[in-house]
Amino acid sequence: MNHGIELMLKRSLLVVLLLLATPAVALEWDGLSEAQQRLLSDYEAEWQALPEARQLRLALGAERWLAMPPEQRQQFRERYQRWQSLSPAERDILLDRLRLYRELSPDQRLRMRDNLRRFRDLPPERRMELRERFQRLSPAERARALERLKERQRRTR
Repeated sequence: MNHGIELMLKRSLLVVLLLLATPAVALEWDGLSEAQQRLLSDYEAEWQALPEARQLRLALGAERWLAMPPEQRQQFRERYQRWQSLSPAERDILLDRLRLYRELSPDQRLRMRDNLRRFRDLPPERRMELRERFQRLSPAERARALERLKERQRRTR
């Protein structure tokens, strides 16, 4: 495991354990590191009024951000910009897909990630061809194709 990620996970776990072991007390702004304060400076004026859970999410998010290598931060910025450019309807579709993904078993998630990895490893022309073929299917044909895929996955368990 990447050392930076491992360190961030350990710190996050420590923060959570400390919060669980002590009475519920809001995180003090002065208790944040200087780097966290710089990153969260937009929240300073309202920090004490924020719910404790929100403070914790922000503090942990800042900790994760600070532990990321620059390349990973850049990837995150690009993904965030893409998210911001989506319409509300497109965002809803993605959030629904995320909800469905989270409902999958760990084994199903693994298979899905493997299938996505194999798809991404295909040459761009082949990926485009498969996308176009799928797009040309009628809704009924798409449903049948997805059902055949599910059946194949059930047989390979």
